[in-house]
Amino acid sequence: MAEEKIPMTVLGKRLLDEELKHLTQVERPSVVKAIEIARDHGDLSENADYSAAKERQGFIEGRIQDINGKLARAQVIDPSTIKSDKVVFGATVVLADQESGKQMTYKIVGVDEADIKSGKIGITSPIARALISRTRGDEVIVHAPKGQIHYDVIQVFYE
Repeated sequence: MAEEKIPMTVLGKRLLDEELKHLTQVERPSVVKAIEIARDHGDLSENADYSAAKERQGFIEGRIQDINGKLARAQVIDPSTIKSDKVVFGATVVLADQESGKQMTYKIVGVDEADIKSGKIGITSPIARALISRTRGDEVIVHAPKGQIHYDVIQVFYE
């Protein structure tokens, strides 16, 4: 069975690459040094510095494995190359709330890139799932925790 690909934008991949580089070249060596220093302080069973450094090392190694796994399964997509009227991964969508008339703009990105404050929603979020394959002028109903929200798709573009 083939592993499922993880869609991500070019920027999302670059950010993961940078984090991986920082973890392997900066964080990992510094925690190894901290463990060595703590080890020199004697009894490891009562050494809080040693315990904290080992815990940090476990976190760093886990994150490195996590990033490597995501990068291995990455399907990198450059939204600026997409030519479609329909909403697909990488789309920027302008919506209007039917009730309030308020407009909002969302870009559909990989799960690791999602940041609602900057208008980036993960491909698996309820709103992104509702938007997929819609076009300008469509009504979209999002099943949110507070109930159904009705939106009109005002614009779909790729940048």
